[in-house]
Amino acid sequence: QVQLVESGGGLVQAGDSLRLSCAVSGRTFGSGVMGWFRQSPGKDREFLAAIIWSGDRTWYADSVKGRFTISRDSANNTVVLQMNSLKPEDTAVYSCAKVRPGYVSVRSPYEYDYWGQGTQVTVSS
Repeated sequence: QVQLVESGGGLVQAGDSLRLSCAVSGRTFGSGVMGWFRQSPGKDREFLAAIIWSGDRTWYADSVKGRFTISRDSANNTVVLQMNSLKPEDTAVYSCAKVRPGYVSVRSPYEYDYWGQGTQVTVSS
């Protein structure tokens, strides 16, 4: 089992920055992939970014490329999503997840088998 706990959400104004953290505990997973998603009411879960735990490769959604940065702190078993230039349309619940073995695409939420509880991000105009 793997446990994921997000933190760092909150209420900010447009143009501000937030740093989300995902603490990973439980069974170690070596060179797995971790991803960040978000979901707002009435919308599907949206892929944002993913990173190979070794840090060798990252993926980003076009909607956040250049504004969001994913990274990992291996010493503290944490995956971080740095979000800059936030917009009101970034308002959502943000969740981190661990990809399942044998995944095909890191961009699909169906390829992830462990999820955190999520943290709310609200951006006011």
